[in-house]
Amino acid sequence: MAKGDVVKEFTLLKGVGKAKAELLHKNGFDSIEKLRNATVEDLVKVKGISVKNAKDILNQLKDKRKEEPKKRKEKAEIKVKETKKEVKEKKEDGEIVEESEEGHKAKKKPDLSEGLKEKLLVRKQIKKRTPEFVREEWFRYKRISKSWRRPDGISSKMRINLKYRPSKARVGFRGPKKVRGLHPSGFEEVMAYNVVDLERVDPKKQAVRIGSTVGTKKRLEIAKRAEELEIRILNMKV
Repeated sequence: MAKGDVVKEFTLLKGVGKAKAELLHKNGFDSIEKLRNATVEDLVKVKGISVKNAKDILNQLKDKRKEEPKKRKEKAEIKVKETKKEVKEKKEDGEIVEESEEGHKAKKKPDLSEGLKEKLLVRKQIKKRTPEFVREEWFRYKRISKSWRRPDGISSKMRINLKYRPSKARVGFRGPKKVRGLHPSGFEEVMAYNVVDLERVDPKKQAVRIGSTVGTKKRLEIAKRAEELEIRILNMKV
């Protein structure tokens, strides 16, 4: 490790400035490991380091050694959570439909042409770069919500598109017309309130969303019939 990096690492310790860090390096402590393995007597030999100062440095290094396994464990846990989150997002978008786990049933995907698949991908990219549309001066008054309203008024700076104002909702932010209104998976959504509504659904292109007013008993009936007809339900695990 270069001298500059070692000195910088030493200065992160409490009670060690740049001058002391350079003296430590000059006296043979050219890595954090060598400093950690040193004794109080070894550190006191360095000019400007007292017994108390030496003890503080070694205690800090011992605490860091204890923290390192915990940090590694925490990082590993965060990484696993992030991976699971990415997989979940991809599943919701309809990108991943199969898993290696036994007993898992793959989610049904629509029969789409290559052109529609490309347009769905384009829509997804547009959505990523689309800004949040907020109401003009929503931050100024508590009674005004952030929900979008078209700016008006003769003195409105947002209306006349002056710089440094939020983006206005306009047609340029829309996705391709052919996939407008489709679920991220590519299915056309159809509302269902009873078992009879499933009979008019095309399983290859349409998926069902059960109404919020439907009770549990009827939901289970709809789910059972949907499984028989191979229809995907978007808001229920079946």
